[in-house]
Amino acid sequence: MYSFDAAHAANSCIEWIREWFEHNGKGCNAVLGISGGKDSSVCAALCVAALGKDRVIGVMMPQGEQSDIDYSIDLCKTLDIRNYTVNIKDAVNSMYSAVGDSFEVTQQARFNLPARIRMATVYFVAQCNNGRVANTCNLSEDWVGYATRYGDGAGDFSPLSHFTVAEVKAIGRYLGLPEKFIEKPPIDGLCGKTDEDNLGFTYATLDRYIREGVEPPADIKQKIDRMHEMNLFKVKYMDCFDYDFINK
Repeated sequence: MYSFDAAHAANSCIEWIREWFEHNGKGCNAVLGISGGKDSSVCAALCVAALGKDRVIGVMMPQGEQSDIDYSIDLCKTLDIRNYTVNIKDAVNSMYSAVGDSFEVTQQARFNLPARIRMATVYFVAQCNNGRVANTCNLSEDWVGYATRYGDGAGDFSPLSHFTVAEVKAIGRYLGLPEKFIEKPPIDGLCGKTDEDNLGFTYATLDRYIREGVEPPADIKQKIDRMHEMNLFKVKYMDCFDYDFINK
């Protein structure tokens, strides 16, 4: 029967982060994008517990005006971490200007561009501050491909990739994060809808299917299975041609 021990999971993850930095960036800082939602909040809190607040840097990246940026600001204050704000509006608009009318910009490309510019920004900040970039994706999002490849799906290390949304929330509560960060409606900040509006099903439904095998209605199950299969490429390194030099 499925059960989840948030305390054990959190403490094991904290130790893993310490060990990862010992081998992959001794003395370096953890740098991550901060949205003020559960994933970036829990990831940042884990990094603070593992490395200390002086070695964690948050990057806030509004695209023009951002109505919920107060969550990001408050999280950085709550964790007392160093943070920077980089408005990506001009960078996004510059890409559109550079393209001009050379080709039609699809809706999907329009949604994904800011995510990729945000990740480029996080890496820029990291390289200027002796940093390693934390990926903040969780298992539920990755399961159905709800992340932008080389955008929010990128990073140097990933504390949450094997935890579902429900498990991430449980870890956040164990770490003592204020409830507003844990239960902030997940919004991608691009199209104005919540994650669950875009997906067409709830994370609770998805989590039960992943962990407990509880099947949702047939149409939702079919959608989840199709999304999972179509997006498996996002969670692995690019396929490479393996040439057989011996038998050529």
